[in-house]
Amino acid sequence: MRYFSIDEFDSPDDIGSGENMDVKFLTILDEARHIAGIPFKINSGYRTRNHNKKIGGVKNSSHVNIPCNAADISTPDSKTRYAVVTSLILKGVTRIGIGKTFVHADTDETKSQEVIWHYY
Repeated sequence: MRYFSIDEFDSPDDIGSGENMDVKFLTILDEARHIAGIPFKINSGYRTRNHNKKIGGVKNSSHVNIPCNAADISTPDSKTRYAVVTSLILKGVTRIGIGKTFVHADTDETKSQEVIWHYY
């Protein structure tokens, strides 16, 4: 990867767990980051089930998949949000969630495709 280190995707309660990330998904994120031309700060990658429960994540969260194919990317302003979402769509991500300060991306094929949802 050009722009990320694997530990950025660790669950906070399990150091080294970023190794559970899906390589294909990480390649997509890396290429989207290149297209966007801005840093992608990862708020959440892989999550243990305990951490997911602790932060109020949904029971079937894609963040707990192994290999994990989900990440939340910090978007502190609308310009960053636009760059992140646009680059993800250009790289073929078809599942995007938009929060006030982050964008969720996943490639979980067991869930609805071609969807964008919000958290507020």
